[in-house]
Amino acid sequence: MAIDLKSFKKIRALVLGDLMIDEYLWGVVDRISPEAPVPIVTVQRESYTLGGAGNVINNLVAMGASVSVVGTAGTGEAGRLMLDKFKELRVDTGGILDEPDRPTTKKTRVIASNQQVLRIDKETKKEISPATLKRLLSFIKEVAPRVDLIIISDYDKGLVTRELVKQTVAIAKTHNILTLADPKGLDFTKYNRVSMLTPNQKEAGLATGIDIRTEEDLIRAGNKILAIADLERLLITCGKEGMMLFERNKAPFRIESEARQVFDVSGAGDTVISTLGLALAAKADFKESAAIANAAAGIVVAKVGTATTSPEELGKALEER
Repeated sequence: MAIDLKSFKKIRALVLGDLMIDEYLWGVVDRISPEAPVPIVTVQRESYTLGGAGNVINNLVAMGASVSVVGTAGTGEAGRLMLDKFKELRVDTGGILDEPDRPTTKKTRVIASNQQVLRIDKETKKEISPATLKRLLSFIKEVAPRVDLIIISDYDKGLVTRELVKQTVAIAKTHNILTLADPKGLDFTKYNRVSMLTPNQKEAGLATGIDIRTEEDLIRAGNKILAIADLERLLITCGKEGMMLFERNKAPFRIESEARQVFDVSGAGDTVISTLGLALAAKADFKESAAIANAAAGIVVAKVGTATTSPEELGKALEER
C-alpha cells in the first residue's frame, strides 16, 4: 500500500444522512398464543445499536476518524437513545436537529432461539421542512472548511432531499472536499456531481432499468449511471462477486471479493463507503482505495451482526493478501 492506515486518525469526516436506532429484543419461545397461532416470546434482555447513517459513523470512528453528524432526531425515547450512543462515540452532534414531528426511525427486531421472528419499524418518510433544510445547510457551511470528506448516507426517510444534496455538493466543491453518496431510489440524478456514488448491483439495476445478469449488463448499467448522474467515478458493489469500478473515459475495473466466509452482509455497504472515503481522503488512488474498502468489507461480512473493523485488523488482512 502507498498509504499508512494510521493516517485515517487525522481525517475529519462529515456524515449527512438518515439516523436510526436499532432495538433488539432477545428472548425465548416456549408456547403458542391462545389468542392467535403465533409464538409468545418471553423477552429476557434488550440491546440497542446505531442504524442507518449511524452505522457509517460507527465504521469511521472504529477506523480512528473524527466525525461530525448532520441529520434529525425525534424528541422521544428513540432519539435520546441515539444521541446517547453518539455521545459514547465522541462525535460532534451539533448538526443534529430536534424535530418533534419527525420521530427517530426505530427498527425493532425480536430474536428468539437465535433467529429473528419479527421486525417492527416506526418511521416517517416525510421530507424535511424548508426551515430544517436551511438550518442543516447552515451547519454544513460552518464545518465544511474543517472537514476532509463528506459522506451522504441516504435511506429514503425524507432527510436527504434533492435540494440538500445539490447545496451540499456545491459547498463541498467550493472547499475542494470529497463527497461520496450511498444512494436509494430509482432516480440517481438526485446525486448529480457527487465525487463518487456507491450503489449495490441491485440498486444499479433498478435505477437504470437493466436486468443485470452478466458482466456486460453490469458495464452497461455503470456507464449509464455515469452519464445520468454526471459522475466522474462510480463503484458498484456486487456481493460475493466483489465490486466494479467505473471512471469516465476509462475501462471498467473488476475487484474480486476478499471474503473467505460470509456470516452476515448487514452493513457491508456502510463499511465500503466509509473505508473508501477515508482512503481517498488520505490521498490513495481510486483503485487502491477500492481495494482497501473491499478488504474491509471482507472482514465485516465474516462477523455476525452489523460489524466494523479497525486499522490494525484491516492492515493485517491487507498484508495477508
